Amino acid sequence: MDNIITIMALCLLLGAVVGVLAGLLGIGGGLIIVPVLAFIFQKFLGVSIEYGMQMAIASSLSTVIFTGLSSARSHYKLGNIDKKIVVVCGIGIAFGAVFGALFATQISGVILKRIFAGLVLLIALQMIFGRNRVSNVSIGNPTYATIGLGSGFVASLMGIGGGAILVPVLVWFQTHIKTAIGCAALCGVVIATFGTATFIFSGWNADFLPQYAFGYVYLPATIGIALTSMITAPIGAKLTVKLDTQKLKKIFAVFLVLVSIRLIIGLE
Repeated sequence: MDNIITIMALCLLLGAVVGVLAGLLGIGGGLIIVPVLAFIFQKFLGVSIEYGMQMAIASSLSTVIFTGLSSARSHYKLGNIDKKIVVVCGIGIAFGAVFGALFATQISGVILKRIFAGLVLLIALQMIFGRNRVSNVSIGNPTYATIGLGSGFVASLMGIGGGAILVPVLVWFQTHIKTAIGCAALCGVVIATFGTATFIFSGWNADFLPQYAFGYVYLPATIGIALTSMITAPIGAKLTVKLDTQKLKKIFAVFLVLVSIRLIIGLE
């Protein structure tokens, strides 16, 4: 019971931090949540890395359902959602999210940790050096569906909402930045819903998972992170008018580079 209380307290604190960062920088919290939860599960539940990474990714993904709905609702009111993009991308995303979650449950936790670290490094480098460039290419439904399939797969595999992947790709294909962010917010809910459901189904009868695990989703972590992140995200949004978010985003990206390196060299 003491461990559960400690985990809940840590997850409430974690949710508060990632909520502010999400509101301030417009990034998904999964990039932080996953490595922190993996450590918490190993430290306080004694879960091996073989299953700790899957649990961390599944639990992180489950929180996106709650935070993503709130964000998507705001973007819908602002008119930042293109229904065609969401519907067509969403079909590919649903399949990609299922495949990504299934893949994550079938590979070694050590390999999954290495893949996660490598993808975090790529996202961080894109945040540092990337620009919202626009191509001269206009695309149709098959390409949108393919973008959704790839984005859903990678995001579900990493336990994130997918905005860091989907937004720059949509902008490249001539989608306005605000529309791209709005569509990514709603698509993130699709990723989280299908990915989380797959993680739950895959781990439903597993006897190696700890108490309070709903498949691979650890409910105390989901509840704790979701509660505080939904409260603190608006605080981060308000801070954007006072702080240089572009500079902060690059600093955060450097932090992610260090996190990914630590994950790689600290593999067990």
